[in-house]
Amino acid sequence: MSDLFSPMTVGALTLPNRILMAPLTRCRADADHVPTDIMAEYYAQRASAGLIVAEATMAIEGNSAFGAREPGIYSDAQVAAWKKVTDAVHAKGGLIFLQIWHGGRACHPLLNGGAQPVAPSPLMITGDETHTPEGKKPYVIPRELRDDELPGIVEGFRKAAANAKAAGFDGVEVHGANGYLLDEFLRDGANKRTGPYGGPIENRARLLLEVVDAAISVWGKERVGVRISPLNSYNDMIDSDPVALTHYVSTQLNERGIAFLDLMRADFFGVQTGDIVPVAREAFKGTLVVNMGYTKDEGDAGIGAGLFDAVAFGHHYVSNPDLAERLQAGVALVEPEGGTFYTNGAKGYTDYPRAV
Repeated sequence: MSDLFSPMTVGALTLPNRILMAPLTRCRADADHVPTDIMAEYYAQRASAGLIVAEATMAIEGNSAFGAREPGIYSDAQVAAWKKVTDAVHAKGGLIFLQIWHGGRACHPLLNGGAQPVAPSPLMITGDETHTPEGKKPYVIPRELRDDELPGIVEGFRKAAANAKAAGFDGVEVHGANGYLLDEFLRDGANKRTGPYGGPIENRARLLLEVVDAAISVWGKERVGVRISPLNSYNDMIDSDPVALTHYVSTQLNERGIAFLDLMRADFFGVQTGDIVPVAREAFKGTLVVNMGYTKDEGDAGIGAGLFDAVAFGHHYVSNPDLAERLQAGVALVEPEGGTFYTNGAKGYTDYPRAV
């Protein structure tokens, strides 16, 4: 009977356990979005995860920055710096994918040289503000992307996938979650356009699937994962039928034979509810990774029952670099300091000690 500590095959990889490190934005790159040496130390500390999925990383330069110091993968300097990270993880026996991403309407002109953010429709995020160099500011109305601009977006993701390969990653995860560009196209609360990329689910999913196909063209299907969050209302997101959306996207990804589907099962804020894990499990026959609030016992039970295949742990990987060992040994977990999630130094980043 399998549990979190059973090895497994995921696409082209053999993982030593089923405990994944979820992608976690930490803002430790430099002002040019180049990864720093401390990032190599941070990820190497967590190399005992079955697979690390590195943080959301800008695929395209120009108007895709969500924060001041998240990393990119579009420049030679960024590729060279990420190579230090992957080398450090591999030296510890770990495996690491890069999550490639575009911030969409969640970006702000003050973080992108004055450039207006882009989105499927000119709908501003409401009910929240974003951090900028001038303090917290309201989001702005994004510019609606034209259909003829979307091949350029796809090509940007393809180049990002190729750069990730040059940087020594073991694969890529396409970020289709949490109210950023690809998710904005997916969900009808943010996508009000007509034409080939708007309207029915089949059209709204088109951009995500084109990006996935571009990543597969670089890596092959067995080294590409996808993350979706059909229920999550973060970044002012909603969909009229998240169950149908989950089923369609899962079915399409299953046909492509990707390495894994990374499913965020719930809503950070509890606005939308539902059980989408069985829907994804029925449609997607490959490795199903689940995320959001799982405990060791719930993970073991779900894996043993065949409901999913692995669990991605998020905030506990911030403060427990040896999370896999702690879970197996039954050692109590340390809670992270929220105030250091998005600062720039070692405090709350590389200074959490190992216990096992």
